[in-house]
Amino acid sequence: MGRALAGAFLDAGRRTVVWNRTASRADALVERGAERAADAGEAVRAARLVVVCLLDPATVREVLEPLAEELRGRTVVDLTNGSPAQAAELAGWAAGAGITCLDGGIMAVPGTIASPGAFVLYSGPQEAFARWRTDLEVLGTAHWLGEDTGLASLYDIALLSAMDLMFHGFNLAVAMATSRPGGSAAGVTELLVPWLGSMGALMPAFAAEIDAEAADGTPPRLTQGLDVQTAGMLNMVATARDAGVDTEWLDLSPARLRALSAGGHDTWSAPLGVRQLRTAARES
Repeated sequence: MGRALAGAFLDAGRRTVVWNRTASRADALVERGAERAADAGEAVRAARLVVVCLLDPATVREVLEPLAEELRGRTVVDLTNGSPAQAAELAGWAAGAGITCLDGGIMAVPGTIASPGAFVLYSGPQEAFARWRTDLEVLGTAHWLGEDTGLASLYDIALLSAMDLMFHGFNLAVAMATSRPGGSAAGVTELLVPWLGSMGALMPAFAAEIDAEAADGTPPRLTQGLDVQTAGMLNMVATARDAGVDTEWLDLSPARLRALSAGGHDTWSAPLGVRQLRTAARES
């Protein structure tokens, strides 16, 4: 990913100084016009904007902390995947050292950096984001989420979590559909993609109801009977089991629906589903 980010800056005509813990990995970038720094200190001294993308937050701290003096007065944009708590820790260290820090979450894979669909989430000082926005837009559409440094990491992990569950659902659908002769991964996927697209179109309405209930207690209108949902989920579990497919993840859904019924609910709504997840987390 670091090479993709540096490559995007080069393609946009930005002077780009690169450093990699494995020097040879920067060779292709140098051939394209990047300047190679002998070490991380030389790299950060070369520019006012320092973009960091490493393995994990611990590695970021390991690389940056010895460079506190060189980084003073500069803006560090950390695009390393990590948790909100880790982003806050880095921002706290940076503030104490006189370093401006923006946290970021990349919603793209290396091959799609700088493409129309790529976007990057940012949080931290708005003034710093505004100053460097034009440069950051080189990587993909830049979304500033707020002054709270942890927001970008929070949204990043939230979106990645949804993606993880989506791809698990894809694997589950393919495993079920190909359990009989005549079924194919391509065939079910051809139907799955538009189906998920149409279901995804409901999410803004669900989100509006979640926010409305949180704001003033407005009851949701988009509901479904728990008996209907439970019956459908049990059919999914039974069909998967008959197809010889692992039902561990599917089993969670009827269990949660039964728990809602046991709690006195007779309808499902998006706000109720979100509240149940938070309640389960508090009780675990």
